[in-house]
Amino acid sequence: MTKQPLADEPEEWPVASSADLHRDGWVMALRADQVHRPGHTEGEPFRRLVLEHPGAVIVLALDEEDRVLCLRQYRHAARRRFVELPAGLCDVEGEDPLEVARRELVEEAALEAKEWTHLTSAYSSPGISNEQMHFYLARGLTSADRGDFELEHEEADMEVFWVPFGDLRDAVLDGRIGDAPVIVAVLVAQARGLVRTP
Repeated sequence: MTKQPLADEPEEWPVASSADLHRDGWVMALRADQVHRPGHTEGEPFRRLVLEHPGAVIVLALDEEDRVLCLRQYRHAARRRFVELPAGLCDVEGEDPLEVARRELVEEAALEAKEWTHLTSAYSSPGISNEQMHFYLARGLTSADRGDFELEHEEADMEVFWVPFGDLRDAVLDGRIGDAPVIVAVLVAQARGLVRTP
């Protein structure tokens, strides 16, 4: 008997109907689907809310001393100022996530990177959203010109600072940092042996 590899599998259940609950000019929308289990289309469908999301990128940028470029930014929904990494939406249809990551590093941190490593891709909350996050490790950093891009709203108030990777990892493991993308990026980079740790 051949053992199947441990992996997620693509699958689609029948949708009897779908209704928009919120949709405007922004890249995200909220809809309600009426879903049937496969082989059970005679009974009543059940309702599932879906947050349509174009996806996002997260950049773990390290300098030659293995310090991580971090941001401290207010997030209104959580009513909290988080320690974060440069990140952004995949809001240009068809754009490669790596190109989005390059752009976000320039826009949020005024940096470019010579070396890029894809760490992983993960769904943030598949019970409610189709958002897929793409994580990258960036090295070989140099200063870059933001051009005419201007930080506004929460980004205009964010703090940019450098943290030794080991300190960031310890803060993640101690529970002092609660931003899921930071946690994923740090632990995957360490598990794959891509960052020297004391």
